[in-house]
Amino acid sequence: MTAQDPSMRPGSGSGHLAAWIPTGLLDLDPGSSLPISNAEGLTAVQLRWDRGQLLAPIPLDPPNVSPEALVLPRLVDAHVHLDKAFTWSSHPNPSGTYLGALNANLKEHATRTEEAVYQRGEQSLQRAFECGVRAMRTHIDSGGPGARPSWDALLALQQDWRQRIHLQCVALVPLEFWSSSEAEDLAVQVAECGGCLGGVLAPPRATAATADQLEVLLRLADRLGCGIDLHIDEGEQHPAAGMRQLLRALGHCPVDVPVTCSHASSLALLPPRRLDRLAEAMAEAALQVIALPLTNAWLLARSEHATPLQRPQAPIRQLQRRGVSVAVAGDNVADPWFPGGDFDPLALLAATLPLTQLLPWQRLGLAPFTTAPASMLQLEWDGRIGAGAPADLIRIDGDSWSDLLRPSPRREVLVNGHWIAAQGARP
Repeated sequence: MTAQDPSMRPGSGSGHLAAWIPTGLLDLDPGSSLPISNAEGLTAVQLRWDRGQLLAPIPLDPPNVSPEALVLPRLVDAHVHLDKAFTWSSHPNPSGTYLGALNANLKEHATRTEEAVYQRGEQSLQRAFECGVRAMRTHIDSGGPGARPSWDALLALQQDWRQRIHLQCVALVPLEFWSSSEAEDLAVQVAECGGCLGGVLAPPRATAATADQLEVLLRLADRLGCGIDLHIDEGEQHPAAGMRQLLRALGHCPVDVPVTCSHASSLALLPPRRLDRLAEAMAEAALQVIALPLTNAWLLARSEHATPLQRPQAPIRQLQRRGVSVAVAGDNVADPWFPGGDFDPLALLAATLPLTQLLPWQRLGLAPFTTAPASMLQLEWDGRIGAGAPADLIRIDGDSWSDLLRPSPRREVLVNGHWIAAQGARP
């Protein structure tokens, strides 16, 4: 099915469905009695919608009514790279290393055209839409010859897809760029499209120049009202060096805009007490983290002759325990940084759980895939299912988390009260 704008479809956008819903995502009236959940944290409800909006869910009595479907809200991927998606075949990284990815990325960047980026972005958004994605944040390589074609293509896609997927753009540049004469023009463009200022803070960079560059970025973003999303501590050495620099800069230059830390992989290598103190400081500074387990697991701590026994990845649960909001996102898809992925949020959920040991039947285990990314993108809907929420849902055949997490679960996607796609089927 093509990605027709669901808001233009005929009909009232009304319907109903009996389904299992994660209890932590149910938004019931305050006076409602506490619904009965099963051992997997699922509640049976009757869902109804009219004119593209959900009505109040009605809890069901599981012994008498046992739904054969699970429902999640349409999901959010808070960190992707649409400009380079699907470039592995032309610019592979056979070594699987970070340096190999960087070199291949630079070669690919020099060949970009607006037409090629638009075509890859269209393919990406089409796949994501049919799989149940409603919003994405894409980082865009914003320096060098490929910058202008990438921005032109993705701003066009932002408009072309605005009724189907909310697309937010991040300017990804070296940190020192924000101190250059070109910084103001790019930052204004980013602000006008509702995006974020970004950069890479890779250790070791504990210099006065880096501190000054961070403060310039913070002041610029705050003046323009732009959020910040940094690639930070994406490595297996100098644990949390970048995060400590950012916290010091925020101490000198506090801001009112949201500051997001993508990757934060090396934090996991800190001793537990130091990590705990750092997490407390991050929470006090209102930092939020986007964990990117698939790309990090593929690239980091790689050795030619050994399987790594300690894996750098964002310490999700330790951060959550101290009050830091953490989302999980897909990052790279079929590009030099990661050869897999396909913009399927359920596949991301299934692949991430063994790496992170999150339990989706717990509220904090599911939040990184549902409410946390919606909050980080400052979307109007937080993803909770209740009266007045958009009728934007993913329906999966089955009655347990195991059905959702197995390969290729059959699904249907509801957008503005209309079923738009069916994906996947098991024999």
